[in-house]
Amino acid sequence: MEYLGVVAVFAVLVVLLLGLWNMLRGGSSSRSQQLMRWRVGLQFVAIIILMSGLWIATH
Repeated sequence: MEYLGVVAVFAVLVVLLLGLWNMLRGGSSSRSQQLMRWRVGLQFVAIIILMSGLWIATH
């Protein structure tokens, strides 16, 4: 479960960096919006995974 949490956080980081790179180089705004949506979704999944791992570890 701990590796799944690390992978989820790493995925959020990758999408965040892609979004920043797109913004800094003047990429399309629709691409930025798409990356923002992916980041928010991945953050939600990462939080669920991490909270589940904490719950499992304490029970």
